[in-house]
Amino acid sequence: METMTGAKALMTAMEKEGVKQVFGLPGGANLPMYDEFARCNIRHILVRHEQSAAHMADGFGRVSRKPGVCFATSGPGATNILTGIATAQADSAPMVAITGQVPVAMIGRDAFQESDIIGMANPCVKYAFQPRTAQEIPSVVKKGFYIAETGRPGPVLIDIPKDVQQNEAPMEFPEIFKIRGYHPYSDPDIVNVERAIDMLLSSQKPVILAGGGTIISSAFAELQAIAETLMLPVVTTFKGKGAFPETHPLSLGPIGMHGHAEANKIMSEADCVLAIGTRFSDRSVGTFEAFEKNLKIIHMDVDPAEIGKNQTTQVAVIGDVKVSLRVMVKLLLQKAIKKTEENEWVKHVKETRAYWRENLKLHPGEMGAAKLLRKLRELLPKESIITTEVGQHQMWASLFYDVIQPGTFFSSTGLGTMGWGFPAAIGAKVARPDVPVVDIAGDGSFSMTENSLATAVLEDIPVIVFLLNNFTLGMVAQWQRTFYDRRMIGVDQGKCPDYVKLAQSYGAQGIRAQSMDELDKAIKDALSSDVATVIDIPIDPEEDVLPFVAPGTSLKDMILPS
Repeated sequence: METMTGAKALMTAMEKEGVKQVFGLPGGANLPMYDEFARCNIRHILVRHEQSAAHMADGFGRVSRKPGVCFATSGPGATNILTGIATAQADSAPMVAITGQVPVAMIGRDAFQESDIIGMANPCVKYAFQPRTAQEIPSVVKKGFYIAETGRPGPVLIDIPKDVQQNEAPMEFPEIFKIRGYHPYSDPDIVNVERAIDMLLSSQKPVILAGGGTIISSAFAELQAIAETLMLPVVTTFKGKGAFPETHPLSLGPIGMHGHAEANKIMSEADCVLAIGTRFSDRSVGTFEAFEKNLKIIHMDVDPAEIGKNQTTQVAVIGDVKVSLRVMVKLLLQKAIKKTEENEWVKHVKETRAYWRENLKLHPGEMGAAKLLRKLRELLPKESIITTEVGQHQMWASLFYDVIQPGTFFSSTGLGTMGWGFPAAIGAKVARPDVPVVDIAGDGSFSMTENSLATAVLEDIPVIVFLLNNFTLGMVAQWQRTFYDRRMIGVDQGKCPDYVKLAQSYGAQGIRAQSMDELDKAIKDALSSDVATVIDIPIDPEEDVLPFVAPGTSLKDMILPS
């Protein structure tokens, strides 16, 4: 048992968890932790704002499926990461956020840069720790990482008072531990899996709905095996986009407010759905009552709290969805069940898919969103990782960027955090430096965290920003055009800043593409660059995202382009 400071124990414990890098910003209350970076093998990646540190850790966690780690100081440093923590919680991303705190004796006395970050964060974390002695730190770190990455992943906060970081104590680093009341693993009930199979086989119009949990559990092969064995069409939630190859004949793409026309149409006609790792968000299903009206629901999820929360479930299969689907595949093999001939439902699905992919009206200009995103897809290797910001560009990506290799598309879906995509892309690139990483952005979102260009340049993290620039807050403007009689208030961003010059001022590459030929060259230049690149693409500010399911309506009530 070695005697060391709490700060050294923190770094040692993180090294034992396999942490290779931390995204963070130092301040008075976490300086003892920062001093230990000089004596450990963990890389520190300096950010320009703590919110971006959390988003980078989030992006890293989603791609690596191991908790990303972010550091912040007390007070405003800690409150700045709250948006990033809430974003990770909403999208079930593994993260460990570590904040400094004022000394124990000063807690509750309104000390300089004191905030009750535990109280603030509790509603949006899986768990929050505040060790009051140095000896607690190894155990707290071990438990924190375990909670963050097991079961339904999520963020964990560890808030460490400054004197606890500085105090010395004999340290023991546990390998075996118990967390009272936390039981993240459960095996699926085989009887319920058999009931699910019987329900699918007895249905006339069955569909698979794959959600974000499918991606989190890497259940890609199992999902494809079920779809192909039973000849089931596959739709996804937006968060589940890319759980199933979107070029597959059975793929219909995402459903929901800005889902594919063919996906929404088939989902509204189905009589049975195998819902995998989804929470049935209002943005995915429209009105809850209309969605389940003529639908039998089989719900597979690792989190029992999701069963029946938003939709009435006929069969519930609780457990890791990869394991549950694997059990289903084995049972189908044992029963020698495999559909090889297309029935009328599958033929109708394929005809619907073909019709809408041919007949959906697109923006007539050369630089319409669909053409731009299809050009990006054409030139990117299939293993490239995509993140998005939040807004029109995000929904255009849902509609027009086909994910070929599962698990390569990530976005802020639950909280819808503008500014998430760019720092998340940096975190994703740290996790996967061997593949291109592209942030599909809009000018409104990118402006919120563009100062992360400094991190990308100084830390040699060459991500690409594919900036669809309509000089406006595009999604808000679309709603104002559609629902508020074109009263355009607070959405015009003007032509400020010049994103090419902005990128260059940080030492990044800035390219403006105003034609498809220029865009082709810009993407190729970005892919071959060893520095971060911003491709600024001016687009029509009047272009809307369509199809569109208005709030309070059902999937069959899509607004289509005319």
